[in-house]
Amino acid sequence: MKKLSLILALCWMSFAALAQEKLSGKVLDAQTGDPLIGASVWTEKAGRGAVTDESGRFTLTKLPSGEVRLKISYLGYETYEESISIPYSGDLEVRLESRDLLTEEFIVSATRASSTTPTTFKTIDKEELAKRNLGQDIPILLNFTPSVVSHSDAGAGVGYTGLRIRGTDQTRINATINGIPLNDAESHGVFWVNMPDFASSVDNVQIQRGVGTSTNGAATFGASLNFQTDTRQDEAYAEVQSGVGSFNTFRNTVKAGTGLLNNRFAVDARLSKITSDGYVDRAFSDLKSFYVSGGYYGENSVIKLNIFSGAEQTYQSWWGLPESKLETDRTDNFYTYENETDNYQQDHYQLIYTGKIGTNWKTNLALHYTYGRGYFEQYREDDDFASYGLPDVTIGDEVISSTDIIRRRWLDNDFYGFVGSVNYISDNGKLDFILGGGANRYDGDHFGEIIWARVAGDTDIRERYYDNNAVKDDRNIYAKATYEVLPGFNVFGDLQVRGIDYSFFGVNDDQRIVDGQENYTFFNPKFGLSYEKDGKTWYASYAVANREPTRSDFTDNPITEVPRPERLNNVEAGVRAQSGRFTYNANFYYMKYKDQLILTGQINDVGAYIRENVPNSHRIGIELDGAYQVSKQLTLGGNVAFSRNKIPFFIEFVDDYSGDDFSQESFAYTDTDIAFSPNTVASAIIEYSPVENLSINWLSKYVGQQFLDNTSNENRALDAFFTNDIRVSYKVQPRFFKSLEVNLLVNNIFNEMYEPNGYTFSYFIPGDTGRELITENFYYPQAGTNFLLGVSMRF
Repeated sequence: MKKLSLILALCWMSFAALAQEKLSGKVLDAQTGDPLIGASVWTEKAGRGAVTDESGRFTLTKLPSGEVRLKISYLGYETYEESISIPYSGDLEVRLESRDLLTEEFIVSATRASSTTPTTFKTIDKEELAKRNLGQDIPILLNFTPSVVSHSDAGAGVGYTGLRIRGTDQTRINATINGIPLNDAESHGVFWVNMPDFASSVDNVQIQRGVGTSTNGAATFGASLNFQTDTRQDEAYAEVQSGVGSFNTFRNTVKAGTGLLNNRFAVDARLSKITSDGYVDRAFSDLKSFYVSGGYYGENSVIKLNIFSGAEQTYQSWWGLPESKLETDRTDNFYTYENETDNYQQDHYQLIYTGKIGTNWKTNLALHYTYGRGYFEQYREDDDFASYGLPDVTIGDEVISSTDIIRRRWLDNDFYGFVGSVNYISDNGKLDFILGGGANRYDGDHFGEIIWARVAGDTDIRERYYDNNAVKDDRNIYAKATYEVLPGFNVFGDLQVRGIDYSFFGVNDDQRIVDGQENYTFFNPKFGLSYEKDGKTWYASYAVANREPTRSDFTDNPITEVPRPERLNNVEAGVRAQSGRFTYNANFYYMKYKDQLILTGQINDVGAYIRENVPNSHRIGIELDGAYQVSKQLTLGGNVAFSRNKIPFFIEFVDDYSGDDFSQESFAYTDTDIAFSPNTVASAIIEYSPVENLSINWLSKYVGQQFLDNTSNENRALDAFFTNDIRVSYKVQPRFFKSLEVNLLVNNIFNEMYEPNGYTFSYFIPGDTGRELITENFYYPQAGTNFLLGVSMRF
């Protein structure tokens, strides 16, 4: 009986397996016959789904015999629905009719490079971002793009992170969201920690290296990041993403959308929470964010309202690790006070309109408002009362001039304005003209509070020991045109005028009065040529960018000695090509700076280090990147950049404590490397799919030696490093989900001990032979082998 039961069970399973059928087909554009890549194919009730490949093909497996309801949707096309009898003989061919609705690409097109623009760029789509998006910040997700070096203060990619492109730091990299400026108006930086899980609401990002095309906000002084947020989805959906990883890292994200309602309206939303203890001791992160977007989609216009916000609390790990502890205690954190935290929230509001006027014109206008507020708290041991503008405290016969203090330093700022553009394309398509610009105002309060003192004297809780305000108006107008002179041969011109009014007044944190006003007008021209033929685009361009000093350059320097603005002259030349399975990009660049601002060791009248202009410096390099599809299962990709980054001459100042009085000694240097500018940066990616729906990726990253300052001193350097990661992704279409995807990312599989960021300072002290030079290096160590595991369920 047991054997008979087993035989019957096996037979039943065999018949059940035979009853499960598959359906194959392809999805094409009804007018052109071109394949539609990424179309969503779904069988209702049967619960099977697929996405079309690069040939527009799809395959649905494990379908029950009988009638199933097939639904196929694609952005900008009418949804296809039909009942299909299973089994179905042959291939199904579906041709989708385009829907005459205005798409959202024009929202960002004015500030982006196109296929004919003669500059160096790379566009990363949502699918590519999602492959690495397991809760780490955007700089980590972009780590494998050309010439990028990313870093993390806490060592694990969550919390305070940053990136450099061609050795250029975040303060010189312009960032926009839907064409709206993101950089802080005063520091010029971007604080990604204020935007946790923002990548989950990004449709694509374009990275332009070099000056690039005219954009809004801060000058592109090395690169620009142009983000477009999620675009409309025609079908209703819900998605849950959960993840866990090393260092008690947890990530939970919920997304939902209505799809297109009444063929005109759509609402999308996201809610995220990410927590991590960090690799560095006590460097925890507690991050929350949301994103809501509602839109009206007409035949000739789109109106969108985006609201997104991020709130963060992180334990500070800004101090870094002393060189003496690199081998013995890599996770040590200088801070020990339990509430040594950074606390900040930033809310963004965007109202965007884009529309068509006739057949030749498109317009775009966006109103925006950003509200940011928060503080970082610090415990200060034995601080002088004078540092806080307070008198000494007398108790009996004892005069106390210092005490332990807990302070908070606050930012409370508003940023608002508008950006817009109008685009004309001639009937024959030869002329593409854009006129755009914007006007924005920043109004920021800076103040500090004493919330506790061991010896308080005549002070009140939350007494402000400094308070100042800054107002910055930033206006720009630009005109861009591309004209096809001959078939495939295009001429490009881009002229921008940018005006800045910056005023500041009050008492700074070092107790100095900082009252001043500066005004700038910059002219930033760009010209270039491109030639397209046989799948290749050859290009060459010359561009100029001018950049005003940052807030600290104004407040730390005496007002009568404000640094000069920086200027960059940029030449780019290269080729972009796609031929069958092989795509590649190769380019040469030359970036010549005038009056670049660098730290030289020079101090101001209260001992703070200031930046000074160096007359000349330059970057010159070659960048190569490409991908080759060896077979349907195997793809090889990678990029490499070789560069020389030099300062012909500058003077370093070193503090001297060896004598009776403090002084500084100067040293002249010639032909030295620009700080944090490795001569070689390379990445390699191998993607292998042994079976359907399973993808295995090997990711490698090499970064050459970097110097911590501009002296090219081997004792003030970051060692070269080579890291390797493995990513495994498996995606299925269960009966009750549109898709279920599991992603495992194992970072640094060979446990490389490396540091991509740090700082240094030197000084003289008395020694046996008169005086001794002491150099102190501090590093930000990154985690050894660690993992992130994520599960995504889409309904």
